Parts: sequence; C-alpha cells; structure tokens
Amino acid sequence: MTAIPKKVRAGLAEDPFYRRCCVSGDASVRGDRIEWHHNLIYAGKQVQEPFAILPLKKSLHDRLKGDKDLQAQLDWIMWNRATDDQIERYSKAKNYTLYRATLNGMFGKWVPDLEAKILGYYV
Repeated sequence: MTAIPKKVRAGLAEDPFYRRCCVSGDASVRGDRIEWHHNLIYAGKQVQEPFAILPLKKSLHDRLKGDKDLQAQLDWIMWNRATDDQIERYSKAKNYTLYRATLNGMFGKWVPDLEAKILGYYV
C-alpha cells in the first residue's frame, strides 16, 4: 500500500465527500472511522487521483475482500465520479465506459450526496 501524496491528501481533507462513507453515508465514529480506500489499481499501482480514492467506513473496508457486490458498488461510485477523459485514460484492457453503463443499469445513476450538491460542492 502506498501513501497518498501530501498534495492529494490535503485536497481530500478539504472535500466534504471524504467526511462520510460513500456507501452508507455514515460519518466517522469511534470504532468505525472513515478510511480512504484506493479503489483502482492500474499497472500494478494504486491510482492516486481523487476519483479513485473513496471514503469507506472501517467495517465495510474490512469486509471488502471477497465481497463482489460491495466491490461493484464501489466501482459504480468511482467510475461515475471520473471524467470521460479519466475513464479513457484507464480503459486499456477493459472498456470502463461500458462497465460504468453496466453498473448504472444495475444500481441506477449515481448522484453525489444531496447536501453537498445543495451547498454547491458538486456541479
């Protein structure tokens, strides 16, 4: 596991998206804190771009390995946060645009947290 670069970490710390679990919407609490999960591995390395780092409460992070449904949900969130250019950059062996469309068919269109949207954090 690689550390998140300081510049990226500072940006994540300022973004309200990273204050709550992106799956449950829960805030960090003692015993089940929010952890930042690198969801995309590309060329054997963790992608250090904000769209690929997701806030996940520890209890979900711990159960991630082997949980294909949870992994699909994280992929759905990640690829919907990515720009078309980012998707194209990482779509070498797999067509992630098509994968995102498939995930949207399974889960619906992902919408960022409504409160953050109302406050103007997301366009």
